[in-house]
Amino acid sequence: MSAKDHPERTRSRLGAGAVVVIVLVALAVTVAVGMVRSAGAPEVLAANPTLETEEVSAADLFVHVSGAVADPGLYRLAAGARVFDAVAAAGGLVEGADAEAVNLARPVTDGEQVRVPLVGETPAAAEGTRADGRVDLNTADAAALDELPRIGPAIAERIIAWREANGRFTSVDDLLAVPGIGEKMLAGLRDLVIV
Repeated sequence: MSAKDHPERTRSRLGAGAVVVIVLVALAVTVAVGMVRSAGAPEVLAANPTLETEEVSAADLFVHVSGAVADPGLYRLAAGARVFDAVAAAGGLVEGADAEAVNLARPVTDGEQVRVPLVGETPAAAEGTRADGRVDLNTADAAALDELPRIGPAIAERIIAWREANGRFTSVDDLLAVPGIGEKMLAGLRDLVIV
């Protein structure tokens, strides 16, 4: 008997073969999409990561994201990342998050904490200002720096420009490298700022 004598059997073999091919193609596409997504995703780290130094690039940024985000924690981000990238790495904002209280466009610095408050929560006076009123030189925005005595908008921008060009302040004394800040001004700022 030929295939012409049993058309139903031929159709059922073709139908089963087509289903198998479609399932395999769908599986391959799913795996490929997963690989592409995971390749670009920031790495989530444990609360106390133990990383070998050769695994960490000098350009990597470690940022602690907390507050009103889906998955708070420590994240490794690429150099040049912004607060938006840190929040996205933490699963995005949760319902009730106050996105207006955080500058999502601000570049992040290595070792900083990004905290997203809930609507109605009392945020710090300006980004980079601590609860005790001291200004963090590594996270403060221009508004927070401008509140410091003898620091106007121009010097605030110079402090931010120095931080962007040289990385984190490691000591309050690093302010001496900022044009326009001398020993006398530094003495007046020493108790008002932290790194």
